Amino acid sequence: MSSDDQGQPRKRLSREQRRRQLLDVGWQLVREEGTEALSLGRLAEQAGVTKPVVYDHFETRSGLLAALYQDYDARQSHMLERALARCDATLASRAGVIAEAYVDCVMSEGREMPGVSAALAGSPELEAIKRGYEQPFLDKCRAALGGFAPSGAISAAGMRLLVGAADALSQAAAAGELEAGQAKEELRAAIVAMVERQ
Repeated sequence: MSSDDQGQPRKRLSREQRRRQLLDVGWQLVREEGTEALSLGRLAEQAGVTKPVVYDHFETRSGLLAALYQDYDARQSHMLERALARCDATLASRAGVIAEAYVDCVMSEGREMPGVSAALAGSPELEAIKRGYEQPFLDKCRAALGGFAPSGAISAAGMRLLVGAADALSQAAAAGELEAGQAKEELRAAIVAMVERQ
């Protein structure tokens, strides 16, 4: 068993705990130094582990960036599920919950996500991850909103409109161009309008 700087025994982390630690340190590095500074060696140094430990979890820099993207998407999906489970069964309430969950998630990691996405741009990992996470998100929104559409369903174009508006307004809030509350209200109104046109 290893020890810390004060000579106290250090508890061994499980594989999942170590991965969580590495992801948290990765987010911190991106936040403080930018995506360009993120390398597997730098992550190992900041996390206080050897390089083989980091390579065992992520293999490549793209693998690390992909894991950060997955981590972000999983949080976004979890926030949305929890919020939808607690909201009233009205269009305004569900649209508001989707808007709030999306903006809040982007605000929590939003300044870092554009850098992570840009660093992964064009990589097969990112495209696979985006496809893997986007459809379940769209399905959740479609299920939450479809019953309020005059046609009884939300079209693919309507869902694309929702995601485009959500991304644009959330990123504007994360960049300080809009207040978070304003972004949420504009997104809620856009979702309601989109559903009512279906």
